[in-house]
Amino acid sequence: MPTIFVKIPHGSFPGEHRASLVRNINEAAAAAEQMPDEPRARAMCWVLVDELAAGALTCGGADLSTELLPCTALACVPAGVLDAASRAMFVARVHAAFKLAMPSDDRRRLATSVLVHEVADGAWGVGGDIWRLPDFARAAGYAHLQHLVPLTQTT
Repeated sequence: MPTIFVKIPHGSFPGEHRASLVRNINEAAAAAEQMPDEPRARAMCWVLVDELAAGALTCGGADLSTELLPCTALACVPAGVLDAASRAMFVARVHAAFKLAMPSDDRRRLATSVLVHEVADGAWGVGGDIWRLPDFARAAGYAHLQHLVPLTQTT
């Protein structure tokens, strides 16, 4: 159940390019978090795209937007969902999502910064309630964390 904040220069991923970017970032998160391919689980992944005005994204304090396409992604994930290998896979796949979604006529060099922020257990609010790792495992269906989900008793 990540919440992923994406910042891109305004107009850099128009129309289908933006849709492709969001789709591939969702796929990267689902793969890294081992989420099942079902709509209810996938709805737990939020991607918020913010398009920044020209000059709002700088590198070293300079606007290099004619040479670089600077893109950032900040993924907030519950602590304990990702290990080192899944974090590395996520970062690589998010970079690839940006690269694949770039318009073919954009000749700038892609520069990405992908941050993974692990939110401490009990520090994430969902719908007015505090959720813990077992709550996320149940809702998102994390394959590797199903042992944390209490069994439902039948009577």
